Amino acid sequence: MKKKNETRVIKVDTLARVEGEGALYVKLKGGAVCDVRLKIFEPPRFFEAFLEGRDFNEVPDITARICGICPVAYQMSSVHAMEDLLGLRVEGPLRELRRLLYCGEWIESHALHIYMLHAPDFLGYDDAIKMAKDHPGVVERGLRLKRAGNDLMALIGGREIHPINVRVGGFYKVFEKRDFAALIEEFKWAREAALETLKWSAGFDFPDFEKDYEFIALRHDSEYPFNEGRIASNRGLDIAPEEFPRHFEERHVEHTNALHCVLKERGAYFVGPLARCHLNFDRLTPLARQAAGEAGFGPECRNPFKSILARGVEVLYACDEALRIMKNYERPERPALAAEPRAGTGHGATEAPRGILYHRYTLDAAGRVTAACIVPPTSQNQKTIEDDLWQFIPRHLDLPEAELTGRCEQAIRNYDPCISCATHFLKLDLVRE
Repeated sequence: MKKKNETRVIKVDTLARVEGEGALYVKLKGGAVCDVRLKIFEPPRFFEAFLEGRDFNEVPDITARICGICPVAYQMSSVHAMEDLLGLRVEGPLRELRRLLYCGEWIESHALHIYMLHAPDFLGYDDAIKMAKDHPGVVERGLRLKRAGNDLMALIGGREIHPINVRVGGFYKVFEKRDFAALIEEFKWAREAALETLKWSAGFDFPDFEKDYEFIALRHDSEYPFNEGRIASNRGLDIAPEEFPRHFEERHVEHTNALHCVLKERGAYFVGPLARCHLNFDRLTPLARQAAGEAGFGPECRNPFKSILARGVEVLYACDEALRIMKNYERPERPALAAEPRAGTGHGATEAPRGILYHRYTLDAAGRVTAACIVPPTSQNQKTIEDDLWQFIPRHLDLPEAELTGRCEQAIRNYDPCISCATHFLKLDLVRE
């Protein structure tokens, strides 16, 4: 039996089944939580700094290297920021190709998270390899679904990791309709697999935990958002991407190498699939809305543990959207719009699988980068993750320590944190005396 004033410390030195390196520190005293720290100790990689001096055309290929799981989001956020600066508007078949590329990334990333990273928590396995021994068919379905997304990225992007076909103004290469024939057949299977994924995950035992979050996501006039829209929230925020610096700020927190991004007016907020579904449920395809309802998931869900259902809904949507685009595809007249350099500042915000990704660049007259700012979704969710743990842990203090530790890790994995993406650094003011 625990003593009333006993101090307990829960430490997870290395978080498993997340991308990158992080840790968790929780201190309990007298039956109450007195400290929670999500510690991201992966070293800063200084992408913003070494973009300075680069030609604007180099930026999409460089930023793609920030993440091996969501490189498209980094490419496209940088591309949209540059096009905002240069006054370019990509429309028609080129725009459709961009959405198709996003479909591939969402499918491969969400399938990886659902099957390999998060499902083992709900089914009581240490990892997906052990889960596969008892559920080989399930894991095979997840891997094939992920493969479909990767194949789409490989075709349009030139390769499935760190694609090389994206450029400011469009693409280096475009395609004939016949190039999609084999993928159309595979995506018909993928859509059925996505339906099965949602039905399967709806049967999980979800902890009873809800909060009144401020959800933030892109909101578009007519479509579920990938790479265009205004930044909106369920508490009245409605701004263009260029207004991001006026409403958000990144703060240095001593225990992490990743900055905490918060709303200046209200603090922590929540980005990602749960937020997107909350704000854009009416923009899903009829099939996705129907399947979500049958799975017991709707736009008012505020349980972060059910984010796995939101990802399942988005996989189904992405399969539906990919099939629509491929079936209706027309070859663009040219692969890209002409992009001529000029001085100025541009802003871009797109929806990475994990949430809003904001980029800002300033160019000189020759088109060289003089300043860069990248705000990844994990940085935006960090404070909310910690806030969840402050409220979640006291409800489960009667659990054995190992089980409580596992529940804490599961709560973090709700957000599918991409730790490598989140590590960047403040401007360093060095004073020597």
